[in-house]
Amino acid sequence: MKGGTKTAIISAVVVVVLMMGLSLFIVKETERAIVLRLGKMVVDPQTKVPMVLGPGLQYKFPLLDSVRIFDQRIQSLEISSSRIPTQEKKELIVDLFTKWRITDFAKFYTTTGGSKVRAERLLREKIVDGLRGEFGRRKLNDVVSQDRQKVMDKIRSDANGTAQTLGVEVVDARIVRIDLPPEVSEAVFNLMRTERQRVAAEHRAQGRSRAEAIRADADAQVTVLKATAEREANQIRGDGEARAAQIYADVYGQDPEFYSFYRSLEAYRETFKNNGDMLVIKPDDAFFKYFRRSNVGKKEQ
Repeated sequence: MKGGTKTAIISAVVVVVLMMGLSLFIVKETERAIVLRLGKMVVDPQTKVPMVLGPGLQYKFPLLDSVRIFDQRIQSLEISSSRIPTQEKKELIVDLFTKWRITDFAKFYTTTGGSKVRAERLLREKIVDGLRGEFGRRKLNDVVSQDRQKVMDKIRSDANGTAQTLGVEVVDARIVRIDLPPEVSEAVFNLMRTERQRVAAEHRAQGRSRAEAIRADADAQVTVLKATAEREANQIRGDGEARAAQIYADVYGQDPEFYSFYRSLEAYRETFKNNGDMLVIKPDDAFFKYFRRSNVGKKEQ
């Protein structure tokens, strides 16, 4: 083989390799691709829609075709520090994120030029507009607590209307943080503190009123119980004294002399129970009749 022939063969092989390198390309499992021929998308002759190439080894015409590859995985878009006013004209600083993905690659390329940055900018504008509309119809407490999930569902639904025109789908949208701007947070906290203090004062006043009512009821019950007990005690004491008088009367009727002697002994005990007591009385006084032997002897005779 002559040197010129060998050089020609080598040159041909190099050209073939170069042509294959310019013609073949690989699409990954997580990607999709469209082919542009002279700047226009290649259309499938059967379906009459732009061709979207799936994963694998693909072919294009060298020099005539160019390839745009897109990620078909779910993308994250963070929207930070957006000032959104509520119904009370209080501005909130809202941080949120949204999840989106491309569903129509041909439409995505047509509407955004294949630019992820442009698509995210349009989505951000739509979501922030939706936030303003939903927050503007609600009060601060509703946004923070009750209607938070409803707001996000409505925003996701509205954002999907715009997203479909871009060839994308909004999979999810979530509020990460809701905060007050520094210039109004102190005023809001003072308002909340005043409201809590008012509620606490009402509870304390109700507690004092209830305590007074309970105390008054308890005092009334004590008074009634004391009166009832005193009445019953007087009744029992009166019954006892009447019973004692009856017993004394019965005893006196059985032996008047012994009864008189017993009562005199009780009188002596009560009179002389203290050592320091002094009694000045006539010797012949009837009080000491049982101490006089002459009387006792006469009685025995």
